[in-house]
Amino acid sequence: MTQSSNADSDPLADDNFSVDEPPTPAPKKRGTRAASTKASAKSAAPKEPRPPRAAPRSDFRIAEQPSFVLHSYPYRETSLILDVFSRDHGRVALVAKGAKRPHSALRGVLQTFQPLGLSWTGKGEVRTLTQAEWVGGMLPLAGDALLCGFYVNELLVKFCAREDAHPALFNHYVLTLSRLAHGEPALYALRSFERVLLRETGYAMALNKTITRQPVVAGQKYVFDPERGVREASDDVPSQWPVIAGQTLLDMEKDEYSRPQTAAQSKTLMRFLLNVYLGGTPLATRQILIDLQNL
Repeated sequence: MTQSSNADSDPLADDNFSVDEPPTPAPKKRGTRAASTKASAKSAAPKEPRPPRAAPRSDFRIAEQPSFVLHSYPYRETSLILDVFSRDHGRVALVAKGAKRPHSALRGVLQTFQPLGLSWTGKGEVRTLTQAEWVGGMLPLAGDALLCGFYVNELLVKFCAREDAHPALFNHYVLTLSRLAHGEPALYALRSFERVLLRETGYAMALNKTITRQPVVAGQKYVFDPERGVREASDDVPSQWPVIAGQTLLDMEKDEYSRPQTAAQSKTLMRFLLNVYLGGTPLATRQILIDLQNL
């Protein structure tokens, strides 16, 4: 079952959006006989050839793109700016004209954590939403799972550049929301998503081999150099680098977090790496989750 809404159906009078209109031709003045004679003389003179007219600009149109709304922001009186994560176009900024009006059909469609089919047009930094269709088939997030969903959305906003497509990351995002909605432990879902996020955005490195290409041994201690990868723990490494058991690294490489030690150390390692790659910029939702002991 699908529910669709066409953004063009809402009047836009309250938003004062500029619309290009053809200029109104100035009224022709009645000239004297002399003026008419001069005009006739000019028309008789040979005309210079006009340069070829530029081809009309065709808008960039995308139809029914699988997407999710990450965040929305008020725009003017009745509209919204949407930060959208799409499968084939990455993060895109869209203006949803009239979406805040009480009777706008878009109000019930443009929800976070729900799969949508979005259509838009335009070539600027902010495109214009033309249609939104609710695809359905996904349970809503609630409680702690909802907070985890906002955390995942914030990571996407921080790490993904606009219009940089990540189809594999999009698919894993869908999987993560499904796992959270079905009550799987948030620890497993979030650690898995963080690793895929770093891999798809160019930060991830192998966890089962050291920087010298030696296999990681379960019983040894290691650290993770954010610029190079896994290396053996020693006294000369920076003190802020967390010491991680080899077994934890091997478990993380296999996306396995059931061991208590792996659960605790993987959380510490991912906090450290995300903080480094974000340049120390704090994550608002992570702090909330830390306070609730859910991350």
